[in-house]
Amino acid sequence: MIMKPLGRTGLSVPLICLGTMTYGEQNSEAEGHAQMDYAFERGINFFDTAELYAIPPRPETTGATERIIGTWMKARGTRDKIFLASKVAGRSPMNWFRDSGEGSRVNKANIDEAIEKSLKRLQTDYLDLYQIHWPDRRVNMFGGWGYRDYKDDYTAFEDVLAALDPWVQKGAIRHIGVSNETAWGVMRFVEEAERNGLPRIATIQNAYNLVNRTFETGLAEVSMRENVGLLAYSPLAQGYLTGKYLGGARPPGARTTLFERGQRYQGPGAEPAIKSYMELAAAHDLTPVQLALKFCATREFMTSVIIGATTMEQLSQAIEAFDKPWTPELESAVETLHSTIPNPCP
Repeated sequence: MIMKPLGRTGLSVPLICLGTMTYGEQNSEAEGHAQMDYAFERGINFFDTAELYAIPPRPETTGATERIIGTWMKARGTRDKIFLASKVAGRSPMNWFRDSGEGSRVNKANIDEAIEKSLKRLQTDYLDLYQIHWPDRRVNMFGGWGYRDYKDDYTAFEDVLAALDPWVQKGAIRHIGVSNETAWGVMRFVEEAERNGLPRIATIQNAYNLVNRTFETGLAEVSMRENVGLLAYSPLAQGYLTGKYLGGARPPGARTTLFERGQRYQGPGAEPAIKSYMELAAAHDLTPVQLALKFCATREFMTSVIIGATTMEQLSQAIEAFDKPWTPELESAVETLHSTIPNPCP
């Protein structure tokens, strides 16, 4: 397993991270345990979760994924062998996370309650990485695009870091990160940490894949120059890059079939781009999964690629994809396709 530096922490994590957001919804506890067993046996000891999970978010399944990971670690005795990441929900009208019944925010009260509940569900007294799932600010994310009015109120960056600091000081959180963040947001977090002696973010978890390379505009430079490593989610574009949804197909049991949450990958240009990448994969004796995942794995700014699956066959194929070669010819062909239909699914 290739290991990559985790920001400026001095630690290294596997190039492959196991995403777990299906546990408690599409996957049962037993299936989640089987996936973690399989991944762990293959050298993947980096697991990512969130208080929000399972997906799609709803009151009945909030925290289910963390509970399933917690029972697995307890049963296997693996806590000290796992690099475990979780997240606090960003600003939203979802009112089932907090005991107050209010919508979620990224402030001290919300952070404190979220951490306490996550630690309890996970049956651990520390988290290796704790991330802000999305900003307290109103920004374009989850497929949002274009200019917006930025005159909104939000928790100051230094106040967010100050809320996390006591947890870091007592060892309940070892490192912190952000998710669905902008270049400006990353730089403000870095600036406030260095100015005030507060915890410095080590990672950013954003969407990144063949049909969404917006990270490369602004954020890639920030990532490299400031040592804030990318944890790429949706490397298969929620399964769209496999081709299984082409022509409006809705395979039984697939996420979009069940929940109709794939709008990010259904816009103009998406299907022609996906077809082109599938043809490119076939021309190089690769499956679409192998092309998509190996592309992500070979980016210089990549710290870890987050893979997720609902079946063991999907998980096995995803892990094996990282063993495929990446050639200059493939790189050139991908860049040519990208220039033809750039970022159809931001």
